Amino acid sequence: MLWKVYKYDGHYIKGELVSKHRSQTAALKKAKEVIGHLTEVEEVNKEEHLIWLDGEGGDPLGVIVQKQKSRAKKIS
Repeated sequence: MLWKVYKYDGHYIKGELVSKHRSQTAALKKAKEVIGHLTEVEEVNKEEHLIWLDGEGGDPLGVIVQKQKSRAKKIS
């Protein structure tokens, strides 16, 4: 699954798509380079894995998203 790095565009946190990566470390490296965030907060749920990128004072600067695979049940 791909990790997508999004940058805050002034209206939406998940605004401008910066890049896509196959690994989490590559996505974090690119986010640090382009966005320059100070803190990272991870959130995992059934649909997606999110890493919120915050600046000084907790201001949102972007997000890294990985959609989870949906597993369909087999009908026998």
